[in-house]
Amino acid sequence: MLSSLAAGFGLGLSLIVAIGAQNLFVLRQGVRREHVLAVVAVCAASDAVLIALGVSGVGAIVTAVPWVLAVVRWAGAAFLVGYGVVAARRALQPSGAALHVEEDAPIVARTRTVTTTRAAAILTCLALTWLNPHVYLDTVFLLGSVAATHGAERGVFGVGAAAASVVWFTALGFGARFLGRWLDSPRAWRILDGVIALVMWALAFSLVLPVFTG
Repeated sequence: MLSSLAAGFGLGLSLIVAIGAQNLFVLRQGVRREHVLAVVAVCAASDAVLIALGVSGVGAIVTAVPWVLAVVRWAGAAFLVGYGVVAARRALQPSGAALHVEEDAPIVARTRTVTTTRAAAILTCLALTWLNPHVYLDTVFLLGSVAATHGAERGVFGVGAAAASVVWFTALGFGARFLGRWLDSPRAWRILDGVIALVMWALAFSLVLPVFTG
């Protein structure tokens, strides 16, 4: 049992510890200390549901309906392009725009006054998770296939993978605040938003590229 739990934890962690749209969003919310608990909870819960689907064998059913992934692919690419545009607009703002700095305020307060509402943060997090076809390929299909090799202990394997998601997103979201010392200037935030925009566009391109090259 412990070996299946450890195997699930290791594979689950290896699949989510990578630069991606979801992780970048969690990182940004963590640095801003904005709705971090809600964002972490949504990511971890979403992963748990996807892992449960994979472990239960739903991946094989979805494979028989290829148009589902095609819809997710294009919807996800469109969303990533749009989110990249929003990030790029933030990056191109004049240094003093949408910023409010007080001399006695802690670093965390020296950020944009234009905040994200809890509902908007949750919806964005859900979209970045569920509109990403790679999530289905990795979490549902790949992880589900490996879980099947553990036989009767595939459920334990799934619990290990879900635990990895909880640990990772908690560490990323709440640990990101320590990056505040390097992001306490308007220029640093503009650079971060610029990087986010480029990554989002690159991910969107990677989603649709197989359609034209395959």
